[in-house]
Amino acid sequence: MPLIEIKNLTKKFEDFTAVDNVSLEINEGEIFGLLGPNGAGKTTTLSILATLLPPTSGNAVINGYDVAKHPTMVRRSIGFVFQDPSSDDLLTGRENLYLHALMYGVKDSEIDKKIDEGLKLVDLVDKQNLRMRKYSGGMRRRLELARGFLHSPKILFLDEPTLGLDPQTRENLWAYIKKLSTENKITIILTTHYMEEADMLCDRVAIIDHGKVVALDTPLNFKKSLGGDLVTVKTKNPELSELEKMDFVKHVQYKDGWLNLTVNDASLHLQKILEKVGVAEDVELHSPTLNDVFLKLTGKQIREGSDEGEGGWMTRSMHAENR
Repeated sequence: MPLIEIKNLTKKFEDFTAVDNVSLEINEGEIFGLLGPNGAGKTTTLSILATLLPPTSGNAVINGYDVAKHPTMVRRSIGFVFQDPSSDDLLTGRENLYLHALMYGVKDSEIDKKIDEGLKLVDLVDKQNLRMRKYSGGMRRRLELARGFLHSPKILFLDEPTLGLDPQTRENLWAYIKKLSTENKITIILTTHYMEEADMLCDRVAIIDHGKVVALDTPLNFKKSLGGDLVTVKTKNPELSELEKMDFVKHVQYKDGWLNLTVNDASLHLQKILEKVGVAEDVELHSPTLNDVFLKLTGKQIREGSDEGEGGWMTRSMHAENR
C-alpha cells in the first residue's frame, strides 16, 4: 500500500491555479522527486501535503491520515526542510536541534542520543557548538537535514534542498540525503529544478509544469524513452530529407538555425551526419539527460524563474485568509 496517496489535488489562488488535478502514489522508502521550474506548483504541493495550505479540491492521505481531516497526525508523521533557512542564528547547531526535539515531543531520555546520531550523519559533530551565524550555507542545510529527521518521521519533505549551493557542496549534500534514506528508512519527497539532482537521487520523478504532472517514471526510463544519443548542430542549410532517410536517425528537428537529432550510436555515425548538415558552426553530442526529456515533453528548457512564482500567490493567499 502506498505511504502517500494524492488524488485530483487542486489548489487555486484567486484566478491562478498553482496545482492542477494532481494524482500520485508514493511508496514507502522511495526517494521521489517533483521536478520542474520555479512556479510549476512543486512548493504548493508540498505545502498541502504538510498541512500548511488547504487544498481547493481533491485530497491527500499521508501515512494513513487525511491531510484535511487529521492534520495533527500528519504532522507527527513528517519532517520538513524548507527552501529558506529557518534555524535560529543566535543558537548553536546543537541548541537548534535540542529546541526542535522539545517542540516535537522527543522523549527526554532520547534527545541527546538522537542529536548525536543526527550530527554524526551530516558530519557536523565538530561544529555543533558554533552559533548558526557562523555556519556556511552548506553546513546550515546539513544541520536542517538533521533537524528534519530528528523526531523519526516516516516521511521527509525537502523543498529545493540544494538551492543556491555551489556544485561541490551540492554533491556532498546529495550523499547525505542518500545516506539518510538508506540508514533511516525514511521516505523522501524532494522538489528541485536541477535535472542532475533528480537524476542522481530519485527512484522516480514526476515532471511538473504549470501545476500539472506532465510525466511520471524513473530517471533511467525517461532517458531511454528518447531512443538514442542527441546531436545538436548549428547550421544553415541541412539536408533534412536525406537525414530522415538514415535508419540510425530516429528524430529530426530544425528550428532557428539549430538542428536537433536523436541518433543510435551517434559517435559511430557522426561523420555521415555531418556530410548532410551543410556548414556546421557548432556540434554537440551527448547522452540523453532529464533536461532533454523535459524539452521534449514541454517544448522548452526548464526555466530558472517565472513571471509569477507560486510563492507570490501563496503569500498573498495566506495573507488574505488571515484577514
